[in-house]
Amino acid sequence: MKNRPTISTIVRTVFMYIALINQVLAILGRDKLPINEDNLYQLLSLIATIITSLFAWWKNNSFTSPALQADLYLKELKNADK
Repeated sequence: MKNRPTISTIVRTVFMYIALINQVLAILGRDKLPINEDNLYQLLSLIATIITSLFAWWKNNSFTSPALQADLYLKELKNADK
């Protein structure tokens, strides 16, 4: 098992922070966050884009023939250790 939070944990945390910020703004008498259906859609799209971008950046994306061969070699090394 890998030591990283699940997507659902991240989403719940983001929404918790949004709710907390909105509550603090309401208590201070400031304008609350203008969240409607369109803004929520844009926010979720932004979060999905960020997560997808980070995942694509983090993962090993081999396109060239030498890189693909290196991936196979690494897989063989990992299997040999087992």
